[in-house]
Amino acid sequence: MISKETIQLIQNSIKIEEIVGSFVNLKRRGSNLLGLCPFHNEKSPSFTVSPAKEIYKCFGCGKSGNSIGFLMDLEKYSYVEALKWLANKYNIGVEETETTPELKLYQQSSDSLFIINNFGQKFFSEALFETEEGQDIALSYLKERGFREDIIKKFQLGYNPETGDSFAKAAVVSQFNPELLQKSGLVVLRDEKLRDNYRGRIIFPIHNQSGKISGFGARLIKKNDKAPKYINTPENEIYVKSKILYGSYFARMAIDKADECLLVEGYTDVVSLHQAGVENVVASGGTSLTPDQLRLIKKYTNNLTIIYDGDGAGIKAAVRGMDLALEEGLDVKLVLIPDNEDPDSYVNKIGPSAFKAFIDLNKKDFVIFQLGLSLKEAGTDSVKKSAIVNRIAETISKITKAEHFTKRQDYIQQVSEMLKIEEAGLNDLVNKFIREKIQKEDNREQTNIILKKEDELSQVQKSEGDKLDSLFNKDEFQERAIVRSLLEFGLKKWNEEITVAEYIFEQMDENDLVVMIENTVLIKIINNYRDLFSRGENPTKNDFLYFEDEIVSRLVISLMDTQTEISSRWKEHLEGEILTRNDLFKEEVTSTLSYFKLRKIKKLIDENQKELEKSIDEADQFLFLKTHVELKMEEQLITKRLGTVIFK
Repeated sequence: MISKETIQLIQNSIKIEEIVGSFVNLKRRGSNLLGLCPFHNEKSPSFTVSPAKEIYKCFGCGKSGNSIGFLMDLEKYSYVEALKWLANKYNIGVEETETTPELKLYQQSSDSLFIINNFGQKFFSEALFETEEGQDIALSYLKERGFREDIIKKFQLGYNPETGDSFAKAAVVSQFNPELLQKSGLVVLRDEKLRDNYRGRIIFPIHNQSGKISGFGARLIKKNDKAPKYINTPENEIYVKSKILYGSYFARMAIDKADECLLVEGYTDVVSLHQAGVENVVASGGTSLTPDQLRLIKKYTNNLTIIYDGDGAGIKAAVRGMDLALEEGLDVKLVLIPDNEDPDSYVNKIGPSAFKAFIDLNKKDFVIFQLGLSLKEAGTDSVKKSAIVNRIAETISKITKAEHFTKRQDYIQQVSEMLKIEEAGLNDLVNKFIREKIQKEDNREQTNIILKKEDELSQVQKSEGDKLDSLFNKDEFQERAIVRSLLEFGLKKWNEEITVAEYIFEQMDENDLVVMIENTVLIKIINNYRDLFSRGENPTKNDFLYFEDEIVSRLVISLMDTQTEISSRWKEHLEGEILTRNDLFKEEVTSTLSYFKLRKIKKLIDENQKELEKSIDEADQFLFLKTHVELKMEEQLITKRLGTVIFK
């Protein structure tokens, strides 16, 4: 866990215009900044950043948030990853709590490997562009393949010279640890000497989600029957092949915008397609897709289109791991490249526009394609057809999530027509596979409890999301106004003796929160503010704007997100001082609390009336009537002060 002190230091350093400005070209518009929204395609800018409020808002697609939320939405970072990105930007050392000696050693090793890889990338790039060998052998090879220098530099491609130890010598001179150099895979120990592992190869750096180099792929240039065409980094603390998709760092924004991920096999396929303007593409490295890779894709989109060679090997490679994709809820399409081509050669052959059109025109649903292929292979063999029925039923049974029930039924309908079997029978077979899967799972009862909890949590989050994204009822509007006053004006002086926060807490006791406020998130904010204030920590809106609980953070963002601001140009038309909300904070706090008190009195009047109607004792009835009169007088007093008429 990142320590509270570090989080506070990061929050205090954040300037939202700098964070968003790293990704969006912003122009000053009054007190705000304006740019094209990175979350949807638009030609006229509707994306607004407010440095004063430290939030952004797109009036086109409705996206809004703070600096941390921006990084989480755009880069798909977790909360901790976003904090670490910000810490790195502002040169803040990350202090972590409860770090065991083993974890500390692991983190030190990870940091060292990233440093070694960064050194390696610079060495290989210099060898490619600045040495005679690199230019004559490697750069000329890449240019013959059609790669431009700008795309080579974008992907940070490099070259490891054929000399057996040129990189190893440079690394040793730079005083890198020999054991960590071997762990990185860049060197090997042979005859008690460190030797280059990737000599005579084109180097493809493999970036993680934050752009750091986790490992390398090295491609042989000269023909050598004894050596493998590609060598990859061995697995270590920062490189786990099953969790990495080549090109995902460069493709993440394009995938998000296109709402589709294109999957190819090789590194050169990715680089070629990027050069052609097709940027929502990643590579699996020719291996079966793993659950971690599929979840990485799912962070950006539910739509996966696999583009593989049209030969038998390409089709088999595409089929591997697809049941896992269906389990993850991905909508999988397949495109096969014709004429013994691969995506790299085909896009160079027909051009970018024709390639994009080919992809759009030739997408096939994976399940239906697999069935068609199997039926073609089976011919009239009834035994093979029976096996196909079982296999396709098992595949469909992988679609188990409740929200994909309709999708599963659509497949059952289409498949039963293609197989010429009864739909009900296929449905029963699919359900049989689902039941068998459940029965095989350990701790079935515990699994059901977890699913129930997840469903309850989903309902709570949906409820809170609906509250944030829709118009609030009048009562909650008043409650939100109290919280906003507390966050914005709480530390201001109410008078010589107390602050606004103290005044608000005097007017609202803790019982009022439970009785009068239904939104538990608002109560959570008020209670957290009260706790911080009582400890003398002087809470500000930033403590809640960057709150770790995303529901709290989103609600505070919505409180700050107002379109009504006084333009500085009003001074050109009006004489005298123009008062702002900051100038009128006492009036706003008084008005807000008065409306809250009116609701409380109305509630007490209703409760008193119910007790009066139930009462049969004259003394009690007299007391209830007296209470009614006093409450009505208090109501009239407040409404008179507010200039408001209350109707029965």
